[in-house]
Amino acid sequence: MIDLAGRVRHGADAVLTVAWAPSCSACQTPLAAPTRGAVCAPCWRGVALIGARACVACGAPVARTSLTGPASRCVWCDTHGDPVTRRRAAGLYEGRLRAIIHAFKYDGRRSIARPLVVMMRSAGADILARADVVVPVPLHRTRRWRRGVNQAADLAARLGVPVSNALRRVRPTPPQVGLSSAGRRRSVRDAFALSAGRWSSPWNRSASVNGRWIVVVDDVMTTGATIEACAAVLRGAGARAVWALTAAQAETRPPTRSPRQRRLVAAGRPHATIPGRSPAGGSCP
Repeated sequence: MIDLAGRVRHGADAVLTVAWAPSCSACQTPLAAPTRGAVCAPCWRGVALIGARACVACGAPVARTSLTGPASRCVWCDTHGDPVTRRRAAGLYEGRLRAIIHAFKYDGRRSIARPLVVMMRSAGADILARADVVVPVPLHRTRRWRRGVNQAADLAARLGVPVSNALRRVRPTPPQVGLSSAGRRRSVRDAFALSAGRWSSPWNRSASVNGRWIVVVDDVMTTGATIEACAAVLRGAGARAVWALTAAQAETRPPTRSPRQRRLVAAGRPHATIPGRSPAGGSCP
C-alpha cells in the first residue's frame, strides 16, 4: 500500500529544504525534515531527561546514593517542609533543552510545545493522574501582550487535564535571569492572587481551588520561587494539594533551614523565611 501522506511530507520537506533552507531552532543546523518541527531529531535525542534519577517528592535530579528510605526521597525532603509537596520536570535546564525552551519562549516557536508536553506527561504521570486541574503560572498583562502568548498556558492546555486560570499576576515583575535566589523570591513576593476566571465566581473566588488537587505548570523551575509563590496563594485558598510540573528544572542546592523556618514554610509563609539558594551540583530544588 502506498503511503501517500508520507510521500507528500517527504516532497514538502525536500521543497522547503531547497527553497527556504530552515535551520534548527536549537542548534542552527539545517533541518532535514522541516515539516516535522522547528527542532531537529538529534537535538531532541540530546535532551538530558531526569527520569528515574529524581526524588519522588521534589522531583530534583539526585544521585541514587543520596536518596533515603523505601520511597526514594532525598535527604532534604526527609527533613524539611515545602509548600509544594511534589515536583516533576521532564529534563535538566541545560544544553539542548535550554536552547529548545528559549526558542519556544522567546522566538515564538509554538510548535515546540507539543513534544515538550509529551516529555512532561511522562515525567509527571503520577501527579497528573490525581490532578483535578492544572494551573498555569500567569504572566502580567503587559508581558503577555509583548510576548503574544503565555508559554505556561500553552503547555498546560495540552496536558489532558482541565485548565483553571485561578491565578493572576497582580503586578509586573522584573525578569528573573541574573537575580540571586533571594532576589527571585523578593521579586515575586505578593505578585500573585486569585483570579475570578473560568473556574471562579466574583462572589467566591476560592471556589475553583478549595479542596482540589492542583498541578501548577510552568516552562522552567530554577529556584522554585515562582512556583512557591503560586502555591502559597492556592494553599491559602484551600487547595487540598499543590504540585508542580515543568518542562525543565535547573540543578540547585537548597539552603539549610532552622526549625522555626521549617514551621513557617509548612504554614504557607515561605518568602519570609527562605534564604537564597546557590547553584550547585543539584540535590534538590
